Amino acid sequence: MRCKLVCFPLLATLSLTFVGSTSAQDKAADKPTSSTAPTSGPRAEFIQEMAYYEQRFTRLAEAVPAEKYSWRPAEGVRSIGEVYAHIVAANYGLARALGTQPPAGFDPKAITAAANDKPKIVQALKDSFAHFRQAVAALNDADADKPQKMFGQQTTLRGSFILITGHTGEHLGQSIAYARANSIVPPWTEEAQQQQKQAEKPKP
Repeated sequence: MRCKLVCFPLLATLSLTFVGSTSAQDKAADKPTSSTAPTSGPRAEFIQEMAYYEQRFTRLAEAVPAEKYSWRPAEGVRSIGEVYAHIVAANYGLARALGTQPPAGFDPKAITAAANDKPKIVQALKDSFAHFRQAVAALNDADADKPQKMFGQQTTLRGSFILITGHTGEHLGQSIAYARANSIVPPWTEEAQQQQKQAEKPKP
């Protein structure tokens, strides 16, 4: 149910995010001013958390067969590929909300239209997470408690990190459930199961 509270405002935000604007922010360079990864502090902690989701999303997207990208559990809800496309658009939209413009020529409608194209979506996921990581690195830890609007809520920059983590985690759980419904075991789970079997083998 939380997705209805979070994703609907997000969609509205994204629709405004990618519309041309004459503001000073919109005239800024597409790339963040700094891409140096922090090693400690709120940004470093958030980047580490998002790296976990990046690894899970990309590995799962690679494991799902291309013909399953159009599968959806019911009419009117996102398909497997559409969930991935949503994450791609969200990564660029949220980076924009944090002050970093999307790459020149980025078209969120094209990402949605390519939801059934596995190679494009897998690459788009990787690119979007890399862009979002750079956007976070370009921020300042000293601004962690400054006001920030995110998902239609007034919060702080630190609070935005928490909201974004929750949104991304919610859709990862959704994607895992979709995979499981199609008898696809997440790669990390399969690896853990194989390691367990190896550990249980009797020693010679």
